Amino acid sequence: MRKVPKTTGLRGKSASLSAYDALRGEIARRYPELSDRLRLIAEFALDHPTDMALGTVAEVATRAKVQPSAIVRFAHAMGYGGFTELQQIFRSRLVAGAVPSYRERIDGLRRDGRFRDSNSPHELLSRFASEGTVSLENLQESVREADLSRAIALMAHAHTIYVLGLGGSFPVAAHLTYVLRRLGRRAILLDGLGNVLADHVLTASRRDVLIAISFRPYNRETVQLVPEFLARGVPSIAVTDSLISPIVSGADVVFEIPDMPEAALRTMVAPMCLVQSLAVGLTLALDQPFAGVTPRAT
Repeated sequence: MRKVPKTTGLRGKSASLSAYDALRGEIARRYPELSDRLRLIAEFALDHPTDMALGTVAEVATRAKVQPSAIVRFAHAMGYGGFTELQQIFRSRLVAGAVPSYRERIDGLRRDGRFRDSNSPHELLSRFASEGTVSLENLQESVREADLSRAIALMAHAHTIYVLGLGGSFPVAAHLTYVLRRLGRRAILLDGLGNVLADHVLTASRRDVLIAISFRPYNRETVQLVPEFLARGVPSIAVTDSLISPIVSGADVVFEIPDMPEAALRTMVAPMCLVQSLAVGLTLALDQPFAGVTPRAT
């Protein structure tokens, strides 16, 4: 059975967060092998880590809409002796001072009455503005410098940047492509017009890079196309909502931006901010290389 190391000080905080990150990675890795019921718990655990840390087995089961025995089976599936042992990892995250997740902060705004039901257009504006503010704060706190640098390096070395984001993610993909082109980069938007998506896959190579964008409910064509690019050895950057997203497997860099609890109210403020940062960061890196980023040979 796994043990949570006793740690103190800054090193202890780092170790606690590392243990939590390792658990999240393990959940994502084992997700395809889990039963449907255990998958529900995996999704709940990734989306609601504070509930996992503070709730009883019965409370977590009620929130996840499963039986308490399934929670225990999930702990065993992750390699722990029981729920209490698994819960210690989620509690270590709180001890380390981790900020609440995006979903948890939105839930807090609802409890405080900030998201009252109203027919007033201004009330709706205030609601979406609040959600956008929280999503941007979460983005700034959760995205790692190393991931940004790695993504920009992949883009800098690419002959062509393919941008894939269909369905609800299309505005983000279109905006990223527009900015990249304005900044002088060779970018191809995979928009599906003319049924030429498969043709673009055939022209891609290891010299290029794919930026795939998809959130729940994941677009079927996006999910199908990503593995085809990967099969051709194309490096990929995934912008999605969860480590168990179908476009994460095989990605060189993953940017995880949680969705709103209600899909109909999803805000694209954070994804837009992220892709703008990547595009402008790429230009700055090529003008004044940093962290080993150098332009591709021409």
